[in-house]
Amino acid sequence: MHAPLRRAVALALAALSLAAVTPARAEDTYGQDEILTKASGFFGDVSEGLAKAIEKAFRDQGRPNAYITGEEGSGAFVVGLRYGQGTLERKSGARRSVYWNGPSIGWDVGGNASKVFMLVYHLPSEDAIFQRFPGVEGSLYFVAGFGLNYVQSGPIVLAPIRTGVGLRAGASAGYLSFTPRRSWIPF
Repeated sequence: MHAPLRRAVALALAALSLAAVTPARAEDTYGQDEILTKASGFFGDVSEGLAKAIEKAFRDQGRPNAYITGEEGSGAFVVGLRYGQGTLERKSGARRSVYWNGPSIGWDVGGNASKVFMLVYHLPSEDAIFQRFPGVEGSLYFVAGFGLNYVQSGPIVLAPIRTGVGLRAGASAGYLSFTPRRSWIPF
């Protein structure tokens, strides 16, 4: 079976499994204190801003069953691009390298480099992350240096928490496309 056909079959099977998403059991998900500890270790310390961003994500979305730690860079002048790489980790202990990129368009200008801790909700399998997640940025929840927004595809919700250096202002719409290998083509 050719690689594109295999990928299409895998995506179709993932879509079918997404249709049958059942509520996650507590032992298959991360608790708020557990995520705060992991995020603090990743970012280097516990801060009020990080704690508030995680608290908001838990209040809005509940308990995640995976998270991604990584880094990304982005830039925009009306049209923007974002590239990132990281590691997906599930509560079961499964780990996988992931890459993401995506275009955006809107009233947006500037650039930044960020560390990203992304909460992942309702992920049925590691391969289900490999798709596009549309979203809007600019309506960020921003507190003490940490930004939070949501992107969603079907029942899978991603809540990236970002902090970094740079200056970027505005609002834009776009998507994040996740792949198992690095790609410089954002479409």
